[in-house]
Amino acid sequence: MWDGHDGMGWWMLFGSVWFVILWGLIIWAVVTVVSKAGGGRSSEGSREDSPLEIAKRRYARGEITKDQFDQIRRDLGET
Repeated sequence: MWDGHDGMGWWMLFGSVWFVILWGLIIWAVVTVVSKAGGGRSSEGSREDSPLEIAKRRYARGEITKDQFDQIRRDLGET
């Protein structure tokens, strides 16, 4: 009744290839979602800016006045 069927033959190889492709796609999708959720920052941009750099940017954008910027600079001990 089951003579001549020693395993799955070439179907086993075909299934294995699809299994590897499936896991590759799943891993790729997870990495893509995680990198997009993390903002996709590069290692160069991952360093934190100093408080003075943040104050300079805020002053340049007009978020703080010159007096406020000077006060922040004095508070930080910068000249």
